[in-house]
Amino acid sequence: MRREMDPRPHDLLRIDPAAVAGLSRDLPGWAAASLAAAPWVVVRRAPLFDGLLPVGIRGAGRGERRAVWLLPDAVIDRRTPEDLAAARTWRHHPRRAEVPALAVLDSVAALSAGWSWGPAGSIGFELATDQPAAHRDSDLDIVLRAPARIGCGMAHRLLADLSALPIRVDVALETPLGACSLAEIAAGGPVAVKTPVGPRLVRNPWAEPAAA
Repeated sequence: MRREMDPRPHDLLRIDPAAVAGLSRDLPGWAAASLAAAPWVVVRRAPLFDGLLPVGIRGAGRGERRAVWLLPDAVIDRRTPEDLAAARTWRHHPRRAEVPALAVLDSVAALSAGWSWGPAGSIGFELATDQPAAHRDSDLDIVLRAPARIGCGMAHRLLADLSALPIRVDVALETPLGACSLAEIAAGGPVAVKTPVGPRLVRNPWAEPAAA
């Protein structure tokens, strides 16, 4: 990588144009076209493979997703969800009026004050790359860092506040074990946690040891 960084799931990585050309030779047409328009990939939740980064290429629809492996030296820039939240570029985004998930981010920022958070999914991709990726009916995917335990009461209150917004907001809590749903924490039962080596069903993602 061109500058020191430790990519995490949901981070967006910009690829050197020379690396894009080499990578595109083994890709389907839609994926090559997507990289040509926006040379960005998203970090996947998987272990490194022979020093290669697990990343994914986004296409125009949900059916267009491609998992690939990337040399770290091919990365020339990174945007984390937190970077996007701090920049607040949605406030003057040209598509704010037509994409409700962009317009609601001011409210989400107010509700998330004090948390380490940021947009992911199609909204995060569009904010990072300036390439249209979301649409009028897009949900808003949010990453919320939770290094310390969040009780079901606190999770329920935050979920209720977000549920009052005019669009669906999906919150992924990033715990020491992996990612889980804010809604499952609010429910108070076992939670499905996405880890680098696969999903796990646990009672408490802050108490379970992370995979080595």
